[in-house]
Amino acid sequence: MPFSRYMELCLYEPELGYYSRAAKQFGKAGDFYTSSDVHALFGRLLARQFDEMWRALGSPDQIEVLELGPGRGLFAQDVLDWSEKKFPDFFAALHYRFAERSSALREHITQTLSRRFESGKCTFGEIGTTCHPERGRKPESMDLASLHDDAKVSGRSPRTLDQPLIIFANEFFDALPVEVVSDQGTLRIGLRDGQFIETWAPASERELEYLDRYSIHPEPGERVEVPLVAHDYAKCAAQLVEHGLFIAIDYGYTRDELLAGRHRGTIMAYRQHSASSNPYEAPGEQDITAHVNFSALASALEANGLKPQKLLTQSQFLMGIGESTQFADAFADCRLPQEHAKVALQLKHLVTPAGMGETFQVLVASKGMALETVTTLSGLSFGQGVR
Repeated sequence: MPFSRYMELCLYEPELGYYSRAAKQFGKAGDFYTSSDVHALFGRLLARQFDEMWRALGSPDQIEVLELGPGRGLFAQDVLDWSEKKFPDFFAALHYRFAERSSALREHITQTLSRRFESGKCTFGEIGTTCHPERGRKPESMDLASLHDDAKVSGRSPRTLDQPLIIFANEFFDALPVEVVSDQGTLRIGLRDGQFIETWAPASERELEYLDRYSIHPEPGERVEVPLVAHDYAKCAAQLVEHGLFIAIDYGYTRDELLAGRHRGTIMAYRQHSASSNPYEAPGEQDITAHVNFSALASALEANGLKPQKLLTQSQFLMGIGESTQFADAFADCRLPQEHAKVALQLKHLVTPAGMGETFQVLVASKGMALETVTTLSGLSFGQGVR
């Protein structure tokens, strides 16, 4: 089978896949943690940015935030709680939708945000099956296209295409299945005597075209990833946006970095906060990821009418949002000096190079908005002297 199929089964098989298990793999007690596990500040800062984006879109009566791969729902909980408290006008217009294929995680999110689901503020949706990926090809494993939702269950009217939309994806694209290509061809996974074995098949025309346009052709002994599923997913998600923004936060690289000899062969597995380059060690019991090719991601968005902005670090993005208020969102609940000190350390972890600040990149793209309006959003303005 292609490596992408192996990776998909390990992560998403309905009964045995890594993300089909209970949510115990998340957080500091699990296998890995995201920015939302560090402190509610991450969600609070994005709530502030979402409110600013809503106003930049003309303060419409209705706006939707669609989160791809929401995990346990902690980010959404922080966004909704802080918006209700600090940005009531935006909160009144907001509908929050989750695109999550794991039934175990959907159940966990429903429990975490039961009040929001009962009020109709939140619903589930998936990327459905009516968009048109490159050359009409639908990746074997992913349900792609226009969004269908649980409106008939919640009683809420489905989102119309002209309704403003913000798509948010934090550490989502790194977990989508990838092909692996070497100078021997494209990787296939098989079994022999109960052990996984690797073989090689000729690379497909589409894989070679991807290498030509967005990546590099591997040198002898070298492997590179070809994230065709992520590329198609980005195209299909972009087709949902008629008026709004797309935000992706992830670790990754650009084609220029590949050409400079960096980030070649980025498949990693994570288990109990230990990293391994062996994706065959514990199938279904470890996370498997690959760095995001932001050059390809930006191209996929642009091909569907979104205008990508310059790639930022998470540090630049969060510092831009928090600078004008001196990160008041972080320290609002602190009553004692030791509480303030603890939050300061958590903030430092989110924004400094020693923490997550320089590891993660932020790609923002827009459609139906004036360029000067987008570029003056606080998250894109750090160090530019504009607000």
